[in-house]
Amino acid sequence: MKSISPTIFVNDLQVTITFYTKLGFIITDEVTTPEGEKVFALMTNGSVSFMFQSFASIEGKYPMVSRADGGSLLLYISVDNIRQYYAYINERVTVLTGLEKTFYGATEFSLCDNNNYLLTFAEHD
Repeated sequence: MKSISPTIFVNDLQVTITFYTKLGFIITDEVTTPEGEKVFALMTNGSVSFMFQSFASIEGKYPMVSRADGGSLLLYISVDNIRQYYAYINERVTVLTGLEKTFYGATEFSLCDNNNYLLTFAEHD
């Protein structure tokens, strides 16, 4: 295995793009319909990549995929210079937990994205 880039299904792709742009991600690829509606975006920040796809684009496919936002998924993202990144993020989005030192030696903070997915950013000593 070489990498993982989760595809996260969302109701409003444009709002999701706006949110993740605030986190420092950029669009590196996208797919639009012939009518010009954006249905997929690959966003990256450093070596972290997420693929976002609209629920509308999978209409009639993948019945096992819940059409509800959020869920039991936590995305754990390793970063460098967490205090600097926290200061950057804290001015742009609502953070759920401040910087915390964990029992396993990481400094972390968490936030909930616009789709109710939990993101935890961590730096290990």
